[in-house]
Amino acid sequence: MEPATATVKEEAAPVAATADAEESEYLRVTREYDAEVDPAVVDKIVKHLGASLSNRDSKYVACSDETELETIVKGFMKKKIGIDDAAAAMEKVKAVCTTMKPTRMKNRVTFYYLLAKNEGKLGEF
Repeated sequence: MEPATATVKEEAAPVAATADAEESEYLRVTREYDAEVDPAVVDKIVKHLGASLSNRDSKYVACSDETELETIVKGFMKKKIGIDDAAAAMEKVKAVCTTMKPTRMKNRVTFYYLLAKNEGKLGEF
């Protein structure tokens, strides 16, 4: 029986390693902005964003695209964070754009993490 169990474990290991590699990429990028990032929160944001992360265009935030920023204000800031004042929400979104300015490709998971952190809403995830 032991050889069969060992075989099952060997087969399962590569799947887990692949999932950890994907998660560690989001964690690595987020850790650049928050050294004490909570991996569970990052994982929940990844799940919240779902399939959109598989699309290269929607995986990143374009701070130069006003339409995209408005979408973040109407969607994430209003629905998930609970900020109804669009002007105040836009200021907060632009503040994260400023924080992430050195990064050309702004990872959406990290962007949303920073928005939630700035509002004290990491517990919402």
